Amino acid sequence: MLKPRLSPWFTRGYATRIAEKPPARFSDPLLNDPNVVVKTLKDENLTFIHRPPPTAPSPYSTTLAPASPLLKSPTTPNKHAPMPPLLRPSAYNAAPSRMSDKDIEQLRKLRLSNPEKYSRAKLARLFKCTPNFVSKVAALPRPQRKEFGRKMEAEHETVREQWGEKKATFVAIKQKRREFW
Repeated sequence: MLKPRLSPWFTRGYATRIAEKPPARFSDPLLNDPNVVVKTLKDENLTFIHRPPPTAPSPYSTTLAPASPLLKSPTTPNKHAPMPPLLRPSAYNAAPSRMSDKDIEQLRKLRLSNPEKYSRAKLARLFKCTPNFVSKVAALPRPQRKEFGRKMEAEHETVREQWGEKKATFVAIKQKRREFW
């Protein structure tokens, strides 16, 4: 007897669920390795697993005489060998030589005797050091520094008075913008 055929409207043309890949079942590398030695202590509930290194150590390579050229320390540096570049541009400049205590005392005396004549830049040129070093070693007392600051501000104010309206406006806008940073 023949089975009645269903019309195409009654047949399902789609999957009932989304096909998923089954979860991966990774084998335990310790259990499957034939070289692994497992020692279990029952009374302490501890398990020790020893896996030997994948390659046997070479008798010709030790820490005292390594076989790899990367591990060897240079005994005599080769002057003709290329060196890596320095990290920052300031490292190319030679470090300034240390100033003697006598020179430092003379620098302090000159700076305190006449700070207008012996400015930081002038003393730095005389003693072949940096202006920052002069400011650290021979710093002026606070009242003198404040007075210098007021004089510089007065000089700057005379220059600002010569600015035109446009430049003064732009500088004022820039200062206002900096307040909101």
